[in-house]
Amino acid sequence: MLRLELYKIFRRPRTYISFAIITAITFVIQLAMLVDGSSFMDFALQGVGEQFDIQGNVLNGYLVTYLILQSLLIHIPLLVALVAGDALAGEANLGTLRLLLTKPVSRAKLVLVKFAGSLLYTLLLLIWLAVVGLGLSLILFGDGDMINLKSDAFVMLLRDDIMWRYMAAFGFAALAMTSVAALALLLSAFADNSIGPIISTMGIIVVLTILSNLELPLFNIIKPYLLTTHMIGWKGFFDDPVPYEAIQHSAIVLLAYTILFVAITVLYFNKKDIKS
Repeated sequence: MLRLELYKIFRRPRTYISFAIITAITFVIQLAMLVDGSSFMDFALQGVGEQFDIQGNVLNGYLVTYLILQSLLIHIPLLVALVAGDALAGEANLGTLRLLLTKPVSRAKLVLVKFAGSLLYTLLLLIWLAVVGLGLSLILFGDGDMINLKSDAFVMLLRDDIMWRYMAAFGFAALAMTSVAALALLLSAFADNSIGPIISTMGIIVVLTILSNLELPLFNIIKPYLLTTHMIGWKGFFDDPVPYEAIQHSAIVLLAYTILFVAITVLYFNKKDIKS
């Protein structure tokens, strides 16, 4: 069933649109840094350069990859929704859902197979981002110590202490995108057309992202419970020292959301009327 699900996913043109979008945005950022990277770094370091003597290859592949991740990991949830939101609703729209349920397979297993297919697609999407983002950036810009300029801090990471941080960040991003896939799958179970779940997932993520970024007392109360608040936990791996406790808390919240979304999907789908 999983092989069949993966075949369905990767025979659709929309699946490859996501990979093309990631490639295009990555190339645009890399090209921009190749052309105007020196000016960008002079502007970014103008305040720091007066206090510290910064030498070496500052504009390196590690820094460019960090800029790429900041730009893309906000939008990848929307790409994940293209496939996960179509998982169940697409079958209902094509009229194949009844046919699938005539097989000696429980509805719960069908939901889990759909989730597993969406999860594998998400992992492949992030692996591709690592290849074109981190791999190609290191080829184009070389390596070196990485400067992480935050709004309230200046973090210098030595080149030998960076690669593991990216591996951990991609692992955390995979967990975050998994929760988005679970959300899209849940919405897909309630619909008979894939357009609704895809747009709804995108809308929810956009609204929650806005709420997470608004510095207002009212929203500060609900921020710790928002999915998008914890999805940016990957940035913690580029702090020194690494806030492991905060990262662990965000990972637990994301995992809890994932389990909750999948559990609700199974419970609802077990009772869903597919005859009407």
